Parts: sequence; structure tokens; C-alpha cells
Amino acid sequence: MLRNYLLAILIASAVIFSLKTTAQQFNGGLMAGLAASQVAGDTYTGFNQPGIFFGGFVNLNVSPRSSFQMELEFFQKGSKKNPEPEKNDYDDYHFRANYVELPLLYQFIFLDWFKMEIGPSAGFLISANEDMNGEKISDNYDWNKPAAVTLQFNLGMHIHLFNNFSLNVRTNNSLFNIRSQKRSGDVRRFWGYGQYHDSLVLSIFYTFRKKGE
Repeated sequence: MLRNYLLAILIASAVIFSLKTTAQQFNGGLMAGLAASQVAGDTYTGFNQPGIFFGGFVNLNVSPRSSFQMELEFFQKGSKKNPEPEKNDYDDYHFRANYVELPLLYQFIFLDWFKMEIGPSAGFLISANEDMNGEKISDNYDWNKPAAVTLQFNLGMHIHLFNNFSLNVRTNNSLFNIRSQKRSGDVRRFWGYGQYHDSLVLSIFYTFRKKGE
């Protein structure tokens, strides 16, 4: 697992620094934060699965009021159900999926310190683990394996805090199902039935200072 984290950091750093070196009109930086996730369709409602979120970004202002941002990030998603003994419910469920994700966002700048963002992202599955009451759930069935490649819709806002730091709040939702267990819990979203990742992300962005600033 640690190897996957380090690989994601190295890839993000290489992309950011290569773009900054070859195209000075780009701004670049790093971001890190926390995600709260659920899987729509697995019957365990609530953003109960915590995860980490980190990576790098490059940003290009195309007008005084708009910019495009490309990111490369490590993103933990999944679902979690805690036991509720007071309801005679002792089941403990845990599903975690680790992705490298590539968003492409359009940002509209309302004020110098505030902008909104919207856009798609592609996610590439690194690893996944699912267990019930401490025992691993078999992944020998095709319907139980998360999709290797996913497509998401992102909507968020960006608030400048101080110096080179800013706060980002974002929702990240699957457009295509990550898997279908072909049971009553599956939900319909856009193009089909199945289970879908939904995540809320709170993160801090650090923008590298340009030369001469």
C-alpha cells in the first residue's frame, strides 16, 4: 500500500514540475485533504467511509474570469457500516477502493478570493478491499469487483485563505456504475443500474510562487 502512495506522489510531482518548466504561463501546486464517501446502491447510506486525498495540479487562466485546472491525485473511496447494538445489529461492513484520479476542471472566478469549479474526472483503480465482520468478502465473482476505470462528475468551490494557501470543497460522483450486484439495492443513474461512488472532499491547496513574486 505504501508503494502505491509513493508512486502517486512521484507521478503527480513529475507532471507538475515538467509543466512548470516548459510552460511558465501555468500555475502549479499541491493539495491534500480528507474525503468522506458512500456507495449509492449498497443499502448502507451515509458518508461514513473516511479516506485520504492528495496530489498535484496545474492551472491556466484563459481570461480574467475563467481558468482550466488539471489534477493528478490519489483518492480513497468506499463505504462503511458500523454496528448498532441498540438495534440488535452487530454487522460491521467495510469497503475501501484506492484510485489514481485525473480531473479536468473549468473554474469561473467570481472574486479574487472565490471561484466555482465543474468538470469530469477519470479514475484508475489501484486496489480494493471489502470485508464483513472482519472476514474478507470473496472477489472471485465479476459483479463483486469494482470497475478498473471509472468516470466522475465534480462540482466544487475554491476559497483563497492567505498567501499561497486556499480551501477547496468538492463533491465527486460516479457517472457510470462501479459494479452491479444485480439485486434490489442497485440504483439507476444516467445510463444504467448498479452501485456508484459518492464522495465529499475537503482539502487545502498550496500554489507555488512564481519567479519574481
